[in-house]
Parts: sequence; structure tokens; C-alpha cells
Amino acid sequence: MKLFKIVMVIASLFAINSANAAPQRAVLPSKVKTPVIIEFSHALDEIRAERVEPLIEQFNAQQKEVQVKLVRRVEGEAPKQLNLATREEHARFISQRARFKPLNEVMKEAKEPFDASRLSPELKESLLDAKGQLMALPVAFSTPVLYINKAVFRKAGLDPETPPKTWLEMQNVAGQLMDAGVRCPFTTSWPVWVFIDNVSVWSGADLSDAKGNLSFNGLTQVKHIAMMSSWYKAKIFHSFGRADEADRRFAQGECAMLTSTSSLFASLSENQTLDAGVSSLPYHDDVSGAPKNTLADGASLWVGSSLKPAETRGVAKFVTYVLGPEVQIKLTMAGGYLPITPVARAAASSKLLKANFAGLRVAYGQLRGRSALPRVRPAQIEAVRKIVDEELEAVWANKKPAKEGLDQAVLRGNAILRSYSLAKAKTL
Repeated sequence: MKLFKIVMVIASLFAINSANAAPQRAVLPSKVKTPVIIEFSHALDEIRAERVEPLIEQFNAQQKEVQVKLVRRVEGEAPKQLNLATREEHARFISQRARFKPLNEVMKEAKEPFDASRLSPELKESLLDAKGQLMALPVAFSTPVLYINKAVFRKAGLDPETPPKTWLEMQNVAGQLMDAGVRCPFTTSWPVWVFIDNVSVWSGADLSDAKGNLSFNGLTQVKHIAMMSSWYKAKIFHSFGRADEADRRFAQGECAMLTSTSSLFASLSENQTLDAGVSSLPYHDDVSGAPKNTLADGASLWVGSSLKPAETRGVAKFVTYVLGPEVQIKLTMAGGYLPITPVARAAASSKLLKANFAGLRVAYGQLRGRSALPRVRPAQIEAVRKIVDEELEAVWANKKPAKEGLDQAVLRGNAILRSYSLAKAKTL
């Protein structure tokens, strides 16, 4: 104790003597280092943009060297430092990949630890270039599944614990629901993604030929769209547009069955007025070898190619943050997206979180035993998707039979792809 007092006295005397030894100099404020600003470009709607904001705010609050700013993408502008591509924009980003820097290169240049081999293979495979480098980060991926309203099933005398597994079973169940007074037995969100991309691959049918020409007008696809057309006429299938309006209708209890993204289960499970069940996407049991596997699609994070060294380090720091265990688990829990890392996958598989991740377990079951990826996915090419939507709507309206509608969709879609190829060739 005495030693402590002596030390304190000496220290105070030293301070006094130092103050008296020389006149006080004005203390200059330390130079505040300007943070590196990273713009995060997106084309999300207002609701989805609000879901991204907390992720960015948390990163900005953790440190001051790098600040990420969310900005809405303007058509025709050069890529920003960070760019979020939705599923519908995926093909456009792939075709313009020269404007972006592979993620592996970004992390290497920034000397930020990064092991792409540890990321979920079913998510990253569509984002690998010819050299096996990861072009972008699959931040919000999902696959289509079937949802049922358990309360409506019980009221109709159906067992909600045994949802329909095949499309033929779906037809029988939808008929029973209608007989019980249900006005909307079945609906779907993103019809091209579900009915064309995924029903085709789930059945083992081709979306394109060896040369990359669209070919989703085969027997399996025609049969499926003809079946949906007959359901539409019988009023057991209702269409609510080209996007995800059907999700809202199902969440409000308007429809008894819905095919939509597996990530939807996270919000449905929070709905206190809805008892939702989730099951695998129905398959056609008369197709040899079905079911195969569905496709994992979603939003991916791309890095612009024209970055300054400080921006490269800032982007790499943000990617490391996104891949961190805490953020990954939050993304999985809040958004219901397929986990990217081993830690998030382990959390999704834990018994503690079992009830919250029923949708993920179904999704992973559909993604197992993967076959070769399709070269072209119509839902990922905006112009082609719009054409297919138009033709499907013409079929629902009984203006065209299923075969003619799909033939026209393929014909028009291939014309779009050829125009893209010609435009690309002229720029080389």
C-alpha cells in the first residue's frame, strides 16, 4: 500500500514539474481518418430493402474504417463496389461478368482469409466460372416447396400430416378442398421458376439442348402445363400474377395450398393466425426416375471490377462479416435462406431450432443427389421469363393450348437468346 502511494506521489510531482517546465502548447485535434465508403447497389422492393438495412447498420456500427451505404441500382450505371443480383437478374450478371471481379480474387488481393471450398456446394455451383473460381457470394438462396394450411385441411376432413406428394394426389386433394367450400385450393408464386425451371429439373426433363437452345416444350412440360390449365378452368388453381402475390394470399388464409420459395417458411411460422405445413414440391410419378432434384436460386453478391485498393479491403471485410457465424445464423433464422457455411448449416440442423427450420430440411432433401445443372434457366433471364409468363397467361385464359403456348415461349425465347449472342459478338 505504501509503495502504491509513493508511486502516485512521484507521478503527480512529475506531472506538476512537467507543466511548470515549459509553457502549455495548444493541443491540436487528431486527424480523423475518413472512412472508406462502399456502395451496395440493389434493385429490391421496399420491403426486401428494409430487411437488408439492419445487416448493413450492424456492420457500420462495429467499426468506422469502412462504411457501407445501401443505394438503389439505376439502369445503365456502372457496377458499384457491391452489387446484389436477384434470381431474375442472375443471367444478366453472368453475361456481363467482365464488369465484375471474382470473389476469390477480391479476398486474395485484400489478404482476407477465405476458403470457398467450405461453402455449400449446392449454392455456389451456379456461380463458378470456367476456372472454378467463385464469381459471387450466394447470400439468399432457396428452392420451391409446397405449403399447406393445416386448419383448412382438417376442416375438409384431410390429414395435414400427409400432404400430397405427387401432382395427381394434389389434384385429388384440391378437388376435396373445393367440395368442402374452399374457394382457392391451390396457387403458386413465381410460375416460371416453379412450373418451368423446377418442375422440369425435378422430373429430369431438359430446359435446353446441348447448344444452349431452349427446349422446355417437351412431353413432361406440356403435360404439366396442360394439367395446370385444366385446374385453372376447374377453379382449383388460381393465379395471382408473375411474382409473389400468392404468398400474401396464402398467408392470409385465402388459399389452402401454395408452391413457393422455401425461405417463406420463416415468416409463415411467425404468423399467429396461420398453421402452415411444409412438404416437398410435388412430382409426376409417371415420369421415369422422378423425382430428381430441384434448383437452388436466389440473390448473390457481386463485386465491381474497378476498385481502389482501400475499397477492395473494405469489400473483403464486409464479405468476411457476412460469412461470420453470428450473421449467418441471423440470416438463416430471419430470412429462412439456405445456410452458406458449416456453422449455419449446423445451427439449422440442431434440435433446438428444429421447429423453425422445417422448410430448410425439406429444401435440403430436394437438393440431394444432384444431377448436372441446366445450362440455361428461363426464370433467370428477365426477357425470357416475361415471354414465358405471357404464354402461360394465354394458356390459363384458354387462348392457347399448352403445347402451342410452350412452343411459342421456346421460339420467342430462343430469338431473345440469339439477339443477346449477336450483341455480345459485336462488342468483341
